[in-house]
Amino acid sequence: MNTWYPVAGANSVRLLIVGLAPGLRGANRTGIPFTGDESGTLLFKMLKRHGFAVTDEASSSGNLYRLKETAITNAVRCVPPGNKPVGAEINTCRTFLIETISRCSALKVVVTLGKIAHDSTIRALGGKVAQHPFAHAAGTGIAGVGVVSSYHCSRYNINTGRLTQDMFDAVFEKAVRSLATA
Repeated sequence: MNTWYPVAGANSVRLLIVGLAPGLRGANRTGIPFTGDESGTLLFKMLKRHGFAVTDEASSSGNLYRLKETAITNAVRCVPPGNKPVGAEINTCRTFLIETISRCSALKVVVTLGKIAHDSTIRALGGKVAQHPFAHAAGTGIAGVGVVSSYHCSRYNINTGRLTQDMFDAVFEKAVRSLATA
């Protein structure tokens, strides 16, 4: 599973979205993070609402969006067995996350979706998880990069009410404010 960069390339990325892993029936099939499954529905709604994506109806790839100054990746690159990655897999895949972050020379803010994505991002930025604990809508900073954390936009979290549209919107509002002050 690759990182999805905007047309302008990695150097234009100011906002990075880090999810957990490719969805079995969505991104694993399409090769594009958060496409083809329900977890992407709310994510792309928020990206459009806050100006990080536009509808691309002319796309020949079947992808309905074009990213603006935003990239999307995952903490784990392959679909994990039982949709639950183990520590060794997360640690192995972190090298790819570090590489993605280093390619984004204009990066100012990372939105992490879920605790695994949060913890892996903190470590990829050289921080210690104990000093930057996960909490929904919490913000922290490491090495000049702001990190805003959210519950994952999975169908389970949405259906159980753990994550609502308003809660997710607040995360992106915080990311926008962080970008404005960066």
